Amino acid sequence: MAVAPGDIRFEVAGHLTGNFIGGQWVAAQSGQRRADVNPADFTDVLGEFAESGGADVDLAVEEARRALDGWRALGPVERAAFLTRALRILDERSGELAYAITREQGKLLKEAAGEVRRAEAVLEFTTGQARRLGGVTAPAEEERTFAYTFRRPIGVVGLISPWNFPLAIPMWKVAPALLAGCTAVLKPSPLTPLTSAVLVDVFRAAGLPNGVLNLVQGDAAAGEALVANPAVAGISFTGSLAIGTAIHAGGAHRLLRTQLELGGKNAVVVCDDADLDKAVEAVVHGAFGQAGQRCSATSRAVVDVRVREEFLERLVARVAHLRVGPGFDEASELCPVVDTGRMDAALAAIAGAQRDGGKVVCGGGRAERADLPDGCYLQPTVIRDVPWDAELAQEEVFGPVLAVVDAVDFDDAIRIANSVKYGMSGTVFTASQARAFEALDRFEAGMLHVNRPGVGAYAHLPHTGAKASQYGPPECSPEVFDFYTAWHSACISY
Repeated sequence: MAVAPGDIRFEVAGHLTGNFIGGQWVAAQSGQRRADVNPADFTDVLGEFAESGGADVDLAVEEARRALDGWRALGPVERAAFLTRALRILDERSGELAYAITREQGKLLKEAAGEVRRAEAVLEFTTGQARRLGGVTAPAEEERTFAYTFRRPIGVVGLISPWNFPLAIPMWKVAPALLAGCTAVLKPSPLTPLTSAVLVDVFRAAGLPNGVLNLVQGDAAAGEALVANPAVAGISFTGSLAIGTAIHAGGAHRLLRTQLELGGKNAVVVCDDADLDKAVEAVVHGAFGQAGQRCSATSRAVVDVRVREEFLERLVARVAHLRVGPGFDEASELCPVVDTGRMDAALAAIAGAQRDGGKVVCGGGRAERADLPDGCYLQPTVIRDVPWDAELAQEEVFGPVLAVVDAVDFDDAIRIANSVKYGMSGTVFTASQARAFEALDRFEAGMLHVNRPGVGAYAHLPHTGAKASQYGPPECSPEVFDFYTAWHSACISY
């Protein structure tokens, strides 16, 4: 799939529109297909991708099961050689991947390029863990006895990934799964099938043995079949709380291992001593970067009332000038949301906030400009005076909508920040070292930040949440292998 600079309607290679099972690109057995549409321009259809069902999933799982023993036998150092080759190929195809991400997901091209870099960093870090996947020696209680621990891969794993990071999130599932010695079936979102197809093609080009990594395109039917297949030892899922809990419940009867990264309703606490310019820039980046479509997006600004008006004045002045447009337009600062369903949900959330007493001070509707194509464009929206317990302040929107909530002091701000069921990210802006460390101690969130944007973490740090945002081991970081491997102990008398 060659990509000419500036040409957004590049031709998608036909084989990439199918499933990848047992080392072969194949059509869905049902023959059904689904259109992949550019959310920035509804007239731009990338292609028709496989719409798979249970039969496709079962075939992919069987191929992964057949490949498991041979892949495990290679050992982590030899397995890492395949990942190293994939990293080189990924870098060679980085431009192609960035264009694919922008065209089917909608994010700005510079955001897509950043996602490619993040995927490369994750793959590089994971490859470096090959010589660290060991155990420990331990004291024995008897004479002439040697005791130690070691890891084994859990087996075939199902990897269910979302549309908001269609390259980085599949990568931080695929890479550790393969290095650990598992074989895998990847089921990406039906909204972003192309990016995952190119990712799998990168590993194919790296010479990965047949059946080690399989790709099944499709929607709920494919995901449900993956959870139900008894040969699948674990499911790693990133997505909504409702689907995550359904996956966990669906596999509970057979003790299916699950790793679930779920929703977020993340707060930036702005104290009365905060650097307001830095706080505003961080909130703009966190709330409106990628149109707010991140599990770690800033969806609440909890602001001390003593600086509220000044903060709002600076924030609205900044947000009002954000240029909404297609991801391929270098002048664009805010991309479209991924589809009409997400757009409608965001508009409904805005209307609900107004019913609850919130006041829209910026945006509030669809972005309409003569030069915009027909797409999923929303105005960046700031709503003030949102009650801390209103729906907009409690439930995830996944769109460019920011709730500004008043706090009377620092303690009240922390209480409000912790009032939601989620706990993905927490951020505080303050000049006080004592307040900063107290906030880190009291935030009920997995990823914490001080005086910086509250989105994400590094490739070598745990990507994790608290409360309803996370179940099971974190992703990224060495701790991810606690999902893909099981611990064993051995005692040897001599």
